[in-house]
Amino acid sequence: MLIIVVRTLILFALVVLVMRLMGKRQVGQLQPYELVVVILISELAAVPMETTAIPLFSGILPILILFMASVTLSFISLRSEKARTIICGQPTILIERGKILYQELEKLRYNMSDLLEQLRVKNVPNIADVEFAILETNGELSVIPKSQKRPVIPEDLQVATKYEGLPLVLVVDGKVNQENMTKAKVDMIWLGNELKRFQIDRVDKVLLASLDSTGSLFVQEKAPPAQNLH
Repeated sequence: MLIIVVRTLILFALVVLVMRLMGKRQVGQLQPYELVVVILISELAAVPMETTAIPLFSGILPILILFMASVTLSFISLRSEKARTIICGQPTILIERGKILYQELEKLRYNMSDLLEQLRVKNVPNIADVEFAILETNGELSVIPKSQKRPVIPEDLQVATKYEGLPLVLVVDGKVNQENMTKAKVDMIWLGNELKRFQIDRVDKVLLASLDSTGSLFVQEKAPPAQNLH
């Protein structure tokens, strides 16, 4: 039993490491060859876990080979556009200037129901409002509305806007992030005084405190513990 536990933990750690090294993309964002690698790795890792008669190395080696193959293909795709087209394919226009290209749908075996569903997901239910709809190589549908149907942005109205950076999280679940405190150029005395404005006397009572680029502090206090009813 101990051998099974150790083998499982080793393979689990290896698969997690390989997935991390392959990148941070979600399953829906993987290229076809990357998805194949993920499926094969999961199968190869499961067999040595279940069968102790198979040497552990026999499970580890194919996983490493697949990882190296995936990294190699990624490097080749990065360096050569022609190779990237062969390995990953290329985007396909499904709607052009409000007109559905039915021949492209047939080539990709992409039915109308799928197309309409994806348009609704993108908040563009009316095909007449679409300038271009492009099926990307990872299966995601990119939708470009017609210029008359796009949301108005400040640039359209010639309105000047202020810079908005990422807010700095200062406290999470009662724990102070010293690195972000340094970036924000504030100290514990400042934080304590600010928390008093929210009627909070201790940092450990704070669920979240973040400081935005305008200097505005957002604070949410932890919920009080539930009282047992007798």
